[in-house]
Amino acid sequence: MANTPTPNDSSDTPNAESLIDYPTPFPIKVMGHKVDGLVHAITQVAKAFDPAFDASTIELRESKGGKYLGVTITITATSREQLDELYRTLSSHPMVKVVL
Repeated sequence: MANTPTPNDSSDTPNAESLIDYPTPFPIKVMGHKVDGLVHAITQVAKAFDPAFDASTIELRESKGGKYLGVTITITATSREQLDELYRTLSSHPMVKVVL
């Protein structure tokens, strides 16, 4: 008979399920309309979740038509909860269209 994990098995703990070893640099791509203030707004959110965030590491990429801007930020991820809340905050920002 095969061993099946029980609910109290240590393999069911959140840390055992994570594929990420915290803390780690973690890139996040944010896309929105190319408007004044987009990069600043994303930078402010990044700093709220990672006070040591270095804005000089931001990468920008315009869409072919120039209507949208892709902004890649790299934060220091410290937990799954931090990343989840960062994604929620960015996704709900009125200037942001997509977060990857």
